[in-house]
Amino acid sequence: MFKKILIANRGEIACRVIKSARKMGIATVAVYSEADKDALHVELADEAVLLGPAPSRESYLVADKILAAAKQTGAEAIHPGYGFLSENEAFARRVEEEGLVFIGPKHASIAAMGDKIASKKLAGAAKVNTIPGWNEAIETAEAAVKIARDIGYPVMIKASAGGGGKGLRVAYDDQSAFEGFTACRNEARNSFGDDRVFIEKFVEEPRHIEIQVLGDAFGNVIYLNERECSIQRRHQKVIEEAPSPFISDATRKAMGEQAVALARAVNYQSAGTVEFVVGKDQSFYFLEMNTRLQVEHPVTECITGLDLVELMIRVAAGEKLPLAQADVKRDGWAIECRINAEDPFRNFLPSTGRLVKFLPPDATMAAAGPMLTGGGVRVDTGVEEGGEIPMFYDSMIAKLIVHGKDRADAIAKMREALNGFVIRGISSNIPFQSALLAHPDFQSGNFNTGFIAQHYPHGFAAEDGSNADPLFLVALAAQIRRKEHARAAGITGQLSGHEVKQAADFVALVKGDDGATRRHVVHFTAFDARSGAAELTVDGQPYHLVSPCRLSDLRHSGTVNGRHFVAQVERGTPRNILAYRLSHDGARIDVMIVSPRAAALSAWMKHKAPPDTSKLLLSPMPGLLVQVAVAVGQHVQAGERLAVIEAMKMENILTATQDGVVEEIVATQGQSLAVDETIIRFR
Repeated sequence: MFKKILIANRGEIACRVIKSARKMGIATVAVYSEADKDALHVELADEAVLLGPAPSRESYLVADKILAAAKQTGAEAIHPGYGFLSENEAFARRVEEEGLVFIGPKHASIAAMGDKIASKKLAGAAKVNTIPGWNEAIETAEAAVKIARDIGYPVMIKASAGGGGKGLRVAYDDQSAFEGFTACRNEARNSFGDDRVFIEKFVEEPRHIEIQVLGDAFGNVIYLNERECSIQRRHQKVIEEAPSPFISDATRKAMGEQAVALARAVNYQSAGTVEFVVGKDQSFYFLEMNTRLQVEHPVTECITGLDLVELMIRVAAGEKLPLAQADVKRDGWAIECRINAEDPFRNFLPSTGRLVKFLPPDATMAAAGPMLTGGGVRVDTGVEEGGEIPMFYDSMIAKLIVHGKDRADAIAKMREALNGFVIRGISSNIPFQSALLAHPDFQSGNFNTGFIAQHYPHGFAAEDGSNADPLFLVALAAQIRRKEHARAAGITGQLSGHEVKQAADFVALVKGDDGATRRHVVHFTAFDARSGAAELTVDGQPYHLVSPCRLSDLRHSGTVNGRHFVAQVERGTPRNILAYRLSHDGARIDVMIVSPRAAALSAWMKHKAPPDTSKLLLSPMPGLLVQVAVAVGQHVQAGERLAVIEAMKMENILTATQDGVVEEIVATQGQSLAVDETIIRFR
């Protein structure tokens, strides 16, 4: 067994590999960029080596620097994690040539299966079901349009070296095929250094289901059941679960056997994933093979009880797989939510900055430990409170994983865990995740890869939160306000005749995104300050609330009408320092709890209209301005490209919302932009 390994990655996957290596008694070496000098993976590793500046092309993607770090520290093997160089055949070959061990498949397997065009040909030869399409690299956008017409719309345009949703577009007509091809090539070139693009038929109403495979150097290959990855936004996975609520045992077996056949065809020796698109009749077609560990591997670990990272290391060290196909278990149900640094209320734009607060739910399962009977909660992350979320890398903050006795139990565990996951300083997609978990179609298993586009066609707003009882948060805010009154009433030395009175009647003022205020009448019939128990009505609807939490707590838990709840509460909002912001199950409200007299007076307060920004192009996110596509004096039409911003490895095109004339280019190409920074001014 190895004595020391180097992890050629960052963030949560680097921390994940370190945990398994530590359990096995293996020393670890971290590598890091200047932006990651204080990162958690650097802190956890036994040694750490600086690679270079923040951009990944100058640090994590430089093979020479990584190999030099391995030799410098005496590491015997390199684990690539996922992303960066994990599926780079040239890097794997270099590692082998330098006398080190690549903890992953052999470079020949990566070359055969990492290239999506070559892998489709190999899959066909191995008698694996494949989708109709054009499997050669396409040179021009005009050729892409012609090929798309011949296949028949809709088509999927994909980068050959792509992954993680990068370099992928769906086209429904000639224009979207032309533009999608160009965007895919640019993203692929920037993310992977390989701009080859191909096209295949897009199966409508598809499920995205993948099979985890594992092989060793002795010809043993097994599959570890499937993962359901159909909940996606813009082709990036949002929620994954194992097993799938859709496929039958017969389909599972057929998909697993085809995945094993494909792995055997390329002498696959490590953990890998064969991805399929599955139709509503359970017909399935090969999409691609990911020759690396997947982001969503924890759900497979939960239902099988296996440590996939440990098995990868053991196979790379020359050991045989310790189990056969008949030994693979399928116990309970697991769900993973990707917690990303993005603002769901601003069309999921990237959010970077400092983690002022980072309080994940209590973890009861370890990343590299045994599974618990009855399930539990696991948090895989590479950040900690006070850390920085930089603009240079992927947006993932953490992976939240739960394991339950069945799907309903897993969903309930995940909903509670999401409600208690506190992140402040940056925005996260937790409210959106909470709403998805509560959606009736998700809970029934009635979904496909178009689920998010179908149910949230115009994005996600605060009112889209799926709280079954919208007045519950008002009642909770009133209970907290009543608790503040009780505390103030207990202060000694109050002026006689002017003591704080513990009122029974309040009015809740809930501010909407449109500036309008909704009013709710609140009346307390009983309140106990010590236990936090309250009997109250909101617009006549009764609530029995018990929440003993402190006023300063960000997480409030207790019972409402006999049901357990976990919600988040903070005093002060961007609109009003005196208001409360509460969130629960994807719903979020900003509310003030005031006396009836104050509520009457507030009706006279005029709403302040936001400033007019119709003549400005503002940066919707922090990022790098990589292109300004217009010039001063140019007439532009609505929908015309104005600028391109790169943030968190994604290219974001900004277009004109109306016709106009460019008066001034305020920002310069190559400039780092903050949110709402002016780029262009129009006449």
